[in-house]
Amino acid sequence: MVDASPTIDSFNGLEQEVIKEKRSSTALRILKYTASRMVMMVITVTIGVYLTVLIANMGGYVDTIRKAQIREQVGLIVANDPVLRKLSPEVRNIRIAEMVRDQESIYGLDKPFLVRSFLYLKQALTLDLDRAMSMTSNSGSSSVRNIIIERLPPTLLLFGTSDLVLFFLALMIALSLSRHYGSVMDKIVIALTPLSSAPGWFYGIFLILIFAAVLRVLPFGGMVDAPPPKETMAYILSLLRHMLLPVAAITISSIFLSVFSWRTFFLIYSSEDYVEMAKAKGLTERDVTQKYILRPTLPTIITNFALLVIGMWVGAPIFETVFQWPGLGRALYQAIGLFDTPVIVAEAVIFSYLLGITVFLLEIVYALVDPRVQVGNEGPRA
Repeated sequence: MVDASPTIDSFNGLEQEVIKEKRSSTALRILKYTASRMVMMVITVTIGVYLTVLIANMGGYVDTIRKAQIREQVGLIVANDPVLRKLSPEVRNIRIAEMVRDQESIYGLDKPFLVRSFLYLKQALTLDLDRAMSMTSNSGSSSVRNIIIERLPPTLLLFGTSDLVLFFLALMIALSLSRHYGSVMDKIVIALTPLSSAPGWFYGIFLILIFAAVLRVLPFGGMVDAPPPKETMAYILSLLRHMLLPVAAITISSIFLSVFSWRTFFLIYSSEDYVEMAKAKGLTERDVTQKYILRPTLPTIITNFALLVIGMWVGAPIFETVFQWPGLGRALYQAIGLFDTPVIVAEAVIFSYLLGITVFLLEIVYALVDPRVQVGNEGPRA
């Protein structure tokens, strides 16, 4: 009798090697896919930031204003220095010209604008923008980096919380309506869909008037009470209380359209043949919904939601100003009013980063949730 165990062992070993090769190949494709998307994101953000630098400097006009400010500052220094006032007019003018050149050299204003623009691009990408022209942080620092770092967490907290609430609430309502097509609630949501045409700050004004001005149950704005509570739990409760109105405004402005769109996607996929086959097999409604309706619909829903999030980032300046929320949006609104170019450029860079990261995460998540997408050099599955 022939011993078959060596043959079986060889086959198992070969199978393990094939599995390892497939895992290695998959990991390599994922790495290449991630790297290529990261490179594209960096290129896109760099181009956007450079255009922002050109626009913010008005083609060099802001540098002209800065040169005038330097001459004015040097003139004040000379006027308040008794030693320089005693010099003859010719010598004093030479000294003033030297001081102006030194200051212009420090800020790179002695170089052509094209060269300065790439210098500003490097400083913008690294947020190395020295000091703000007018604005300061809560600690009194005029460093642009400190101003941005101080305003970033409140914005991420507000919009991150709002996005999570909106996503899961709209998803649950859309799934429920898809199972009760034509019901009274379904018709109500369809009728209220046009309400999503108004931005969040529009509903925010009405919410402030109702709950803050008339009912006086919620604050008008801000992040926490003034003065801020010292106890941790009291601080968290105050923060949650101040977040109710802005989160509600964002949710109201987007939920009806999201529910209507996602409910339509669910209805389309629920009429597929494989869904009917799953029901015929006796699967529970929960299993059918999760495995045969929700899963193939997720890529479309995630794409729709990501575009919605990008729209929220764009509307942050007005929205945060309405609610007096101390975030990036309100800081940008203030910087524009004060013509504070370094802060404006830094804000544009941060928003570019946030938008780029959002799109990057969208593509990664899309590739993970959609089994039809092959990362790497391979095309979609047949």
